[in-house]
Amino acid sequence: MAEEWKLPTGELMKGKRGLIMGVANDHSIAWGIAKQLALQGAELAFTYQGEALERRVRPLAESVGATLMIPADVTDDASMDRAFAAIKNAWGSMDFLVHAIAFADKSALKGSFVENTTREIFRGAMDISAYSFVDAARRAAALMPNGGAMITLTYQGSERVVPNYNMMGVAKAALEAATRYIARDLGPKGIRVNAVSPGPMRTLAMAGISGGKQLMSAARDWSLLKEDTSMEGVAGCALWLLSDLGRSVAGECIHVDGGFHVVGVPEGVEA
Repeated sequence: MAEEWKLPTGELMKGKRGLIMGVANDHSIAWGIAKQLALQGAELAFTYQGEALERRVRPLAESVGATLMIPADVTDDASMDRAFAAIKNAWGSMDFLVHAIAFADKSALKGSFVENTTREIFRGAMDISAYSFVDAARRAAALMPNGGAMITLTYQGSERVVPNYNMMGVAKAALEAATRYIARDLGPKGIRVNAVSPGPMRTLAMAGISGGKQLMSAARDWSLLKEDTSMEGVAGCALWLLSDLGRSVAGECIHVDGGFHVVGVPEGVEA
């Protein structure tokens, strides 16, 4: 899949440094974004959780010249303290943050939302999928004395009911609301905060949702462009928001889904 990407090169991010949180493998949206930023001259740092993810992420990071690989558990304050201290020690400051972290127990991603969502599952999903952005944004902002930009990744299941998305949809709704409030607080400091909402894509996260393949097929057939969401499109949107081209854009949730999100009734169905 990676070989099919046609990401442009340039110097839009030359001289800028930023942190990528949430790369799982070479099919991750976070990796597509990271690759585009690197091709535009950005210097990158990556976080990972655990040895298994480190083994996947390290070769990718090294392929774009990144030397800063930092362990970070977003549920552990001490771990986050160490992660951002490492960035401060290495760089002194940073220019952008990409947050692509989300999790809900697999048992809550099928069937009934009401029946399958326990208190523990709800708390865990909200902590990892929504609060982690609040926490990372606060820490990153402290390293952005000259302003900067942040993005997080969401999905339309936050706005509309999607079969089996369940708890993750609720967590993403919280994430989008948090994005707006973070944007309000950090805007006066010259830090732009936005969310990107891609359509269904072949990622590890999508594989964890029951009926993910059918969801991708429906999104393609119902979209205005009649095509799958492309990595080029998502990475391009991220580049726009994180570069100086995104000036004056703050608090937005940008859909990159071929127009799927605007369709009320698909073609061929009587309204």
